[in-house]
Amino acid sequence: MSARDAYVEKLKAQFDQWNDQIDDLETRLRKASTEARSQIESQMAILRARRDETRARLEELRRASEDAWGDLRAGLEKARDDLAEALRTAASRLR
Repeated sequence: MSARDAYVEKLKAQFDQWNDQIDDLETRLRKASTEARSQIESQMAILRARRDETRARLEELRRASEDAWGDLRAGLEKARDDLAEALRTAASRLR
């Protein structure tokens, strides 16, 4: 397995965990009061957008050649960090 493939697999596993956490947050959001839901919905929209961006960058990296993947890695890591932060923020607001 190449370094790129190992990196993609590691990030895919992390992405799958984040998707599970986002699903949990969405379930909790549906059970929240109307007032709480309206306050948190904008944060969830940001979270969903970050998830979509990270998914797209992960797919782009997965399809990249061995020579090009290093150039794409920084963008994916930024997207990953942004998603992690959005997830932490949304989770803290749903507590």
